[in-house]
Amino acid sequence: MKAHHVLAAAAFAALCLPAAAQQLKPGLWEVTNKMGGNPQMEQAMAQMQQQMASMPPAQRKQMEEAMARQGVQMGGAGAGGVSARICMTKEMVDQGPVPMQQHGDCKVTTQQRTGNTYKMAYSCANPPSSGEGEYTFMGPEAYKGKMTVVSSPRGKPETMTMEGSGKWLGADCGAIKPIALPPKK
Repeated sequence: MKAHHVLAAAAFAALCLPAAAQQLKPGLWEVTNKMGGNPQMEQAMAQMQQQMASMPPAQRKQMEEAMARQGVQMGGAGAGGVSARICMTKEMVDQGPVPMQQHGDCKVTTQQRTGNTYKMAYSCANPPSSGEGEYTFMGPEAYKGKMTVVSSPRGKPETMTMEGSGKWLGADCGAIKPIALPPKK
């Protein structure tokens, strides 16, 4: 699996999870995802992390600045993991459950909230993929969850799992700009 598929899956989780519960606080969030279940994906992730670590300092800084302009500050989360600091505005949190509903060829097919647990499923036409997850919210400043994603990057189904968590770091996002979400249709 290519590194951009890994990053796309991580971005999907990072974008949809914090906004899934409207009681979460706006501000700076640290979102961590650990991916597994697919040896090729795990190898691609390790290679991507190794490439980032071996970049000359000026090139790494340039890449980090480019990501920061998109609202993401990346950091390590151990083997197979990605950690990102994301700025969520009040408008983003209030936009409603899973802003990914309106993103590209993806749509949320199931959403159910019971108490502090949120279950969802989605499907995407391009690239073809689907997934389902369950998230537990520990108040307005933290959540954790699991997601299973099925895609066909080489013409046959591959399954990837993600375990993630998010924690609110504070109301001030500092230099990290909010992520630009697509407008609701």
